[in-house]
Amino acid sequence: MSDDVPAGQPVEPPPGTEEQTGEADPGQIALMAALLELERHIRDGGWDQPPRLFALVHTDELIATEPELATSLGLRGSSDGAPADGLTAIEQDGFSSSDDVFDDLAALEWPPSVFGCALSVERTFLPPSAEDDIPDEPAAAAAFVAQHPERQDVRVLVAVDRAGHQHGVARLVSQPDELLAADNLVPGLVSALTHTLT
Repeated sequence: MSDDVPAGQPVEPPPGTEEQTGEADPGQIALMAALLELERHIRDGGWDQPPRLFALVHTDELIATEPELATSLGLRGSSDGAPADGLTAIEQDGFSSSDDVFDDLAALEWPPSVFGCALSVERTFLPPSAEDDIPDEPAAAAAFVAQHPERQDVRVLVAVDRAGHQHGVARLVSQPDELLAADNLVPGLVSALTHTLT
């Protein structure tokens, strides 16, 4: 999927979101649009970022409840021609992840005003052939992975909403112009984020 879609522009629906009528699911499109806009925002900050957590709220509701904030952010609602399902991301500046992001998410519960959420994390992966050589001691393992010539650094951004929509994107350091995307890109993260909304 290309990440060159300008903010506020229609996004092509992913495969499988068309109903039998042939129309795309507007909720899935809204989630994808918010995710792509978030990915551009995070990408502008470069690499080596900590995990970042975002609440996703309906743009029309945010405009109605926080008009001054909406104006300062330049938000456009459905009355301005934007999609009625539009979502706005609000970064949770107080979120500070421990070494286990899944434990961090397990302790989180969003209020009803939050319709969805998204999380960005960076990870380093090694090929399966290198896994047997990783030391057992955590500090030694981290150093081994950091210095391995075949390591792959990736940033994953996953979003879910209360309607059951989910989507994820990933970007590799080694392929900065490519954006990988799928509805269930990181199933464990999808599950953990979904749990925060229930």
